[in-house]
Amino acid sequence: MTLVVANSEDRRSGVRAESTALFLDFDGTLAPLACTPDEIENNPSLNELLRQAQTKLQGRLALVSGREIAAIDALIDRAANCVAGEHGLQRRTPQGVVESMAAHPRLAEAVDAFDAMARAHQGLLVERKSASVALHYRLAPSAAEAIADLATRLSQTTGLAVQAGSMVVELRSPGPSKGTALRAYMAEAPFRGSTPIFIGDDLTDESGFSEVEQFGGFGVIVGERRPTGARYRVAGPQRVLDWISRSLENNVFDPGSLRWEG
Repeated sequence: MTLVVANSEDRRSGVRAESTALFLDFDGTLAPLACTPDEIENNPSLNELLRQAQTKLQGRLALVSGREIAAIDALIDRAANCVAGEHGLQRRTPQGVVESMAAHPRLAEAVDAFDAMARAHQGLLVERKSASVALHYRLAPSAAEAIADLATRLSQTTGLAVQAGSMVVELRSPGPSKGTALRAYMAEAPFRGSTPIFIGDDLTDESGFSEVEQFGGFGVIVGERRPTGARYRVAGPQRVLDWISRSLENNVFDPGSLRWEG
Protein backbone atom coordinates (compact mmCIF):
# COMPACT_ATOMS: atom_id res chain seq x y z
CA MET A 1 0.00 0.00 0.00
CA THR A 2 1.26 3.47 -0.85
CA LEU A 3 1.67 5.57 2.26
CA VAL A 4 -0.46 8.71 2.27
CA VAL A 5 0.46 11.37 4.82
CA ALA A 6 -2.39 13.69 5.68
CA ASN A 7 -1.98 17.44 5.23
CA SER A 8 -2.55 18.25 8.87
CA GLU A 9 -2.03 21.31 10.98
CA ASP A 10 1.08 21.49 13.11
CA ARG A 11 0.69 18.90 15.86
CA ARG A 12 1.65 21.39 18.54
CA SER A 13 -1.27 23.65 17.58
CA GLY A 14 -3.78 20.81 17.36
CA VAL A 15 -5.85 19.09 14.71
CA ARG A 16 -9.32 20.27 13.72
CA ALA A 17 -12.06 17.75 14.50
CA GLU A 18 -13.09 17.57 10.85
CA SER A 19 -9.57 16.32 10.04
CA THR A 20 -9.11 13.97 13.02
CA ALA A 21 -9.28 10.19 13.25
CA LEU A 22 -9.28 8.97 16.86
CA PHE A 23 -7.94 5.53 17.81
CA LEU A 24 -8.32 4.43 21.42
CA ASP A 25 -7.13 1.53 23.54
CA PHE A 26 -9.60 0.53 26.27
CA ASP A 27 -8.11 -0.94 29.47
CA GLY A 28 -5.83 1.57 31.16
CA THR A 29 -6.84 4.23 28.64
CA LEU A 30 -10.62 4.69 28.72
CA ALA A 31 -11.08 2.67 31.91
CA PRO A 32 -8.73 2.25 34.89
CA LEU A 33 -6.79 -0.99 35.05
CA ALA A 34 -8.37 -3.61 37.31
CA CYS A 35 -7.03 -6.73 38.98
CA THR A 36 -9.06 -8.87 36.56
CA PRO A 37 -10.67 -7.99 33.20
CA ASP A 38 -14.14 -8.90 34.52
CA GLU A 39 -13.97 -6.13 37.13
CA ILE A 40 -14.37 -3.46 34.44
CA GLU A 41 -18.03 -2.48 34.13
CA ASN A 42 -20.13 -0.78 31.50
CA ASN A 43 -19.85 3.00 32.00
CA PRO A 44 -22.82 4.97 30.57
CA SER A 45 -20.98 8.31 30.66
CA LEU A 46 -18.06 6.84 28.70
CA ASN A 47 -20.47 5.34 26.19
CA GLU A 48 -22.15 8.71 25.67
CA LEU A 49 -18.78 10.38 25.11
CA LEU A 50 -17.91 7.74 22.50
CA ARG A 51 -21.23 8.32 20.75
CA GLN A 52 -20.51 12.05 20.66
CA ALA A 53 -17.07 11.36 19.17
CA GLN A 54 -18.53 8.92 16.65
CA THR A 55 -20.92 11.65 15.45
CA LYS A 56 -18.53 14.61 15.65
CA LEU A 57 -15.77 12.76 13.79
CA GLN A 58 -18.21 11.41 11.20
CA GLY A 59 -17.31 7.82 11.95
CA ARG A 60 -13.54 8.31 12.25
CA LEU A 61 -13.40 6.61 15.66
CA ALA A 62 -12.00 3.15 16.37
CA LEU A 63 -11.27 1.24 19.55
CA VAL A 64 -8.13 -0.88 19.29
CA SER A 65 -7.99 -3.29 22.22
CA GLY A 66 -6.55 -6.53 23.49
CA ARG A 67 -10.05 -7.68 24.34
CA GLU A 68 -12.22 -9.48 21.82
CA ILE A 69 -14.62 -7.35 19.78
CA ALA A 70 -17.66 -8.88 21.50
CA ALA A 71 -16.26 -7.96 24.93
CA ILE A 72 -15.67 -4.35 23.88
CA ASP A 73 -19.16 -4.11 22.37
CA ALA A 74 -20.67 -5.27 25.66
CA LEU A 75 -18.67 -2.73 27.68
CA ILE A 76 -19.54 0.26 25.48
CA ASP A 77 -23.04 -0.70 24.27
CA ARG A 78 -21.52 -0.68 20.77
CA ALA A 79 -21.03 3.08 20.93
CA ALA A 80 -18.21 2.74 18.37
CA ASN A 81 -18.76 1.08 15.02
CA CYS A 82 -15.09 0.29 14.31
CA VAL A 83 -13.36 -2.00 16.79
CA ALA A 84 -10.14 -3.98 16.46
CA GLY A 85 -9.83 -6.78 19.02
CA GLU A 86 -7.16 -9.18 20.23
CA HIS A 87 -4.45 -6.62 19.45
CA GLY A 88 -5.42 -6.59 15.76
CA LEU A 89 -6.23 -10.26 15.19
CA GLN A 90 -9.88 -9.20 14.88
CA ARG A 91 -11.13 -6.08 13.08
CA ARG A 92 -14.61 -4.78 12.34
CA THR A 93 -14.49 -2.60 9.26
CA PRO A 94 -16.43 0.65 8.75
CA GLN A 95 -18.90 -1.44 6.73
CA GLY A 96 -19.50 -3.70 9.75
CA VAL A 97 -17.64 -6.72 8.38
CA VAL A 98 -15.62 -8.62 11.00
CA GLU A 99 -12.24 -9.87 9.80
CA SER A 100 -10.65 -12.50 12.07
CA MET A 101 -7.42 -14.45 12.01
CA ALA A 102 -7.87 -18.19 12.34
CA ALA A 103 -6.58 -19.66 15.59
CA HIS A 104 -3.14 -21.24 15.43
CA PRO A 105 -3.50 -25.05 15.34
CA ARG A 106 -1.45 -25.41 18.53
CA LEU A 107 -3.21 -22.71 20.56
CA ALA A 108 -4.94 -25.37 22.67
CA GLU A 109 -1.54 -26.49 23.99
CA ALA A 110 -0.87 -23.00 25.30
CA VAL A 111 -4.31 -22.86 26.91
CA ASP A 112 -3.67 -26.17 28.69
CA ALA A 113 -0.24 -25.03 29.90
CA PHE A 114 -1.57 -21.68 31.16
CA ASP A 115 -4.46 -23.48 32.90
CA ALA A 116 -2.00 -25.80 34.63
CA MET A 117 0.11 -22.88 35.85
CA ALA A 118 -2.99 -21.06 37.11
CA ARG A 119 -3.95 -24.12 39.13
CA ALA A 120 -0.46 -24.21 40.65
CA HIS A 121 -0.26 -20.50 41.56
CA GLN A 122 -3.02 -18.72 43.45
CA GLY A 123 -4.05 -15.38 41.90
CA LEU A 124 -3.36 -16.20 38.24
CA LEU A 125 -6.15 -15.74 35.72
CA VAL A 126 -6.36 -17.31 32.26
CA GLU A 127 -8.23 -15.31 29.62
CA ARG A 128 -9.15 -17.39 26.57
CA LYS A 129 -9.75 -15.61 23.27
CA SER A 130 -10.52 -16.75 19.75
CA ALA A 131 -6.92 -16.68 18.48
CA SER A 132 -4.86 -16.13 21.63
CA VAL A 133 -4.68 -16.81 25.34
CA ALA A 134 -3.55 -14.48 28.11
CA LEU A 135 -2.26 -15.19 31.60
CA HIS A 136 -2.85 -12.29 34.02
CA TYR A 137 -0.68 -12.06 37.13
CA ARG A 138 -1.61 -8.71 38.68
CA LEU A 139 -2.73 -10.60 41.79
CA ALA A 140 0.41 -12.76 41.79
CA PRO A 141 3.35 -10.56 40.71
CA SER A 142 5.91 -12.98 42.14
CA ALA A 143 5.00 -15.43 39.36
CA ALA A 144 6.17 -13.05 36.61
CA GLU A 145 9.50 -14.75 35.92
CA ALA A 146 8.02 -18.25 35.83
CA ILE A 147 5.26 -17.10 33.49
CA ALA A 148 7.74 -15.41 31.16
CA ASP A 149 9.85 -18.58 31.05
CA LEU A 150 6.79 -20.73 30.31
CA ALA A 151 5.60 -18.41 27.55
CA THR A 152 9.04 -18.38 25.93
CA ARG A 153 9.25 -22.20 25.94
CA LEU A 154 5.74 -22.53 24.52
CA SER A 155 6.48 -20.01 21.80
CA GLN A 156 9.59 -21.93 20.77
CA THR A 157 7.77 -25.26 20.61
CA THR A 158 4.43 -24.19 19.12
CA GLY A 159 5.22 -21.19 16.91
CA LEU A 160 2.83 -18.94 18.82
CA ALA A 161 3.98 -15.35 19.35
CA VAL A 162 4.67 -13.96 22.82
CA GLN A 163 3.10 -10.61 23.62
CA ALA A 164 3.91 -9.03 26.98
CA GLY A 165 1.71 -6.40 28.54
CA SER A 166 1.02 -4.75 31.88
CA MET A 167 1.04 -7.69 34.34
CA VAL A 168 -0.02 -10.08 31.60
CA VAL A 169 1.68 -12.38 29.11
CA GLU A 170 -0.17 -13.51 26.02
CA LEU A 171 0.46 -16.23 23.45
CA ARG A 172 -1.17 -15.29 20.17
CA SER A 173 -1.55 -16.60 16.70
CA PRO A 174 1.01 -14.79 14.52
CA GLY A 175 -0.67 -12.02 12.57
CA PRO A 176 -1.75 -8.38 12.60
CA SER A 177 -0.87 -5.98 15.43
CA LYS A 178 -2.64 -2.88 16.70
CA GLY A 179 -0.50 -0.88 14.28
CA THR A 180 -1.55 -3.11 11.39
CA ALA A 181 -5.21 -2.60 12.28
CA LEU A 182 -4.74 1.17 12.44
CA ARG A 183 -3.06 1.18 9.05
CA ALA A 184 -5.94 -0.84 7.56
CA TYR A 185 -8.46 1.68 8.87
CA MET A 186 -6.46 4.57 7.46
CA ALA A 187 -6.70 3.00 4.00
CA GLU A 188 -10.52 3.06 4.13
CA ALA A 189 -13.26 5.68 4.15
CA PRO A 190 -14.06 7.57 6.33
CA PHE A 191 -10.52 7.45 7.82
CA ARG A 192 -8.58 7.91 4.59
CA GLY A 193 -6.79 11.29 4.36
CA SER A 194 -7.39 12.23 8.01
CA THR A 195 -4.83 12.89 10.75
CA PRO A 196 -4.77 10.02 13.28
CA ILE A 197 -4.36 10.28 17.03
CA PHE A 198 -3.76 7.08 18.97
CA ILE A 199 -4.10 6.93 22.76
CA GLY A 200 -2.90 3.89 24.71
CA ASP A 201 -1.09 2.88 27.86
CA ASP A 202 0.72 -0.40 27.26
CA LEU A 203 3.66 -1.91 25.39
CA THR A 204 1.14 -3.44 23.00
CA ASP A 205 0.20 0.09 21.89
CA GLU A 206 3.67 0.98 20.65
CA SER A 207 2.95 -0.32 17.14
CA GLY A 208 0.00 2.08 17.02
CA PHE A 209 2.15 5.01 18.13
CA SER A 210 4.58 4.20 15.33
CA GLU A 211 1.84 4.01 12.70
CA VAL A 212 0.18 7.34 13.46
CA GLU A 213 3.49 9.11 12.91
CA GLN A 214 3.55 7.73 9.36
CA PHE A 215 0.26 9.49 8.65
CA GLY A 216 1.21 12.86 10.15
CA GLY A 217 -0.51 12.20 13.46
CA PHE A 218 0.69 11.63 17.00
CA GLY A 219 0.47 9.19 19.89
CA VAL A 220 -0.50 9.86 23.51
CA ILE A 221 0.65 7.49 26.24
CA VAL A 222 -1.39 7.15 29.42
CA GLY A 223 0.28 6.78 32.81
CA GLU A 224 3.82 6.99 34.11
CA ARG A 225 6.67 8.06 31.87
CA ARG A 226 8.61 5.26 30.15
CA PRO A 227 10.45 4.82 26.84
CA THR A 228 7.77 5.20 24.16
CA GLY A 229 7.07 6.22 20.60
CA ALA A 230 4.23 8.48 21.76
CA ARG A 231 4.83 12.22 21.52
CA TYR A 232 2.59 13.20 24.42
CA ARG A 233 1.54 11.84 27.79
CA VAL A 234 -1.48 12.13 30.05
CA ALA A 235 -1.76 11.00 33.67
CA GLY A 236 -4.67 8.56 33.58
CA PRO A 237 -8.00 7.50 32.04
CA GLN A 238 -10.05 10.31 33.55
CA ARG A 239 -7.67 12.85 32.04
CA VAL A 240 -8.08 11.08 28.70
CA LEU A 241 -11.87 11.40 28.89
CA ASP A 242 -11.61 15.04 29.93
CA TRP A 243 -9.27 15.82 27.02
CA ILE A 244 -11.51 14.08 24.48
CA SER A 245 -14.59 15.87 25.83
CA ARG A 246 -12.87 19.25 25.75
CA SER A 247 -11.51 18.57 22.25
CA LEU A 248 -14.95 17.71 20.91
CA GLU A 249 -16.43 20.83 22.52
CA ASN A 250 -13.70 23.07 21.09
CA ASN A 251 -13.70 21.34 17.71
CA VAL A 252 -9.92 20.87 17.89
CA PHE A 253 -7.70 18.14 19.35
CA ASP A 254 -5.03 20.33 20.90
CA PRO A 255 -2.14 18.51 22.62
CA GLY A 256 -1.08 21.74 24.31
CA SER A 257 -2.45 20.59 27.68
CA LEU A 258 -0.61 17.25 27.45
CA ARG A 259 2.96 16.57 28.48
CA TRP A 260 5.45 16.69 25.62
CA GLU A 261 7.41 13.43 25.32
CA GLY A 262 9.60 14.28 22.32
